[in-house]
Amino acid sequence: MTAFTAFWVEKTDDGMKHSVISRSTDDLPEGELLIRVAFSSVNYKDALSAQGNPGVTRNYPHTPGIDAVGVVVESAVEHFQAGDEVIVIGFDLGMDTAGGFGEFIRVPASWATPLPAGLSARESMILGTAGFTAALSVEKLERLGAAPEDGAVLVTGATGGVGSVAVALLAKLGFEVVASSGKPDKADYLTSLGATSIIDRNTLSEDTDRPLLRETYAHAVDTVGGPTLVNVLKSLKYGGSVAASGLVQSPQLAATVFPFILRGVNLLGIDSVQLPIEKKSAVWQRLASEWKLPTLETMVTEVTLDRLSDTLNALLKGQSAGRSLVVHDG
Repeated sequence: MTAFTAFWVEKTDDGMKHSVISRSTDDLPEGELLIRVAFSSVNYKDALSAQGNPGVTRNYPHTPGIDAVGVVVESAVEHFQAGDEVIVIGFDLGMDTAGGFGEFIRVPASWATPLPAGLSARESMILGTAGFTAALSVEKLERLGAAPEDGAVLVTGATGGVGSVAVALLAKLGFEVVASSGKPDKADYLTSLGATSIIDRNTLSEDTDRPLLRETYAHAVDTVGGPTLVNVLKSLKYGGSVAASGLVQSPQLAATVFPFILRGVNLLGIDSVQLPIEKKSAVWQRLASEWKLPTLETMVTEVTLDRLSDTLNALLKGQSAGRSLVVHDG
């Protein structure tokens, strides 16, 4: 038994209560791996869990944190040994399984992938699920043949976690990147990541009855959903693709078939939660090698457990930018 510190979310008669408490590793669920967590990161799903959203977490009290990187302390399987550095993202971590906002997690071995050479533990969690999702989006566009010579690629929600990494990764790969944002004060930030131009998100977020808009973007990475995604679909050039992973604006998609049947565009769904671990490992390898980003540190703000509640609330209110890295003292 080992005592450790964890961020704790409880449902009370007065609403959700956040605190930092001491727990025991004996309190953790069953699993083949006990991992001492070095870093986690803050994602939109963590903010929803901390708010009591039943679509993310059903059982409270609970420790969120859908991301974790750390060192194996105990292993019940041969392919992981004590001392191995591993990454765990997705599956049920931080949803109804105690997550990375605690100094220890216990999980099935099938959820873990070795930390690849070339990527530090800190770098892996600056990326986290958001950065991993951005990489999946770019990879899926790549698989359908997207190339820099096609033209500009639009990234919506560009100052967020997925958007920031998508801008940086696309720029690294030679694409012209148009960043859509509602934060005019972050223009220099987006330019530093590699955006070649920036547009106001309001130009894409309005409902319009027009079945198609002017062909403007070769491809897109959409992180917000709703009317914005509909307008992105209407604005793609012939044969273009949009990789969609978010619902910050809305989960509804009031679209017509016209972009698909008149321009042959593709709507690509992106999921990082249930993606098989072998595919997760392959993407992490790319992020540690040919897709390694030199701009990661420019995206990050460090946060400790005692300040985490404010960070989660700011994320829900759309007041954050880039990535928030949760640093464990232990």
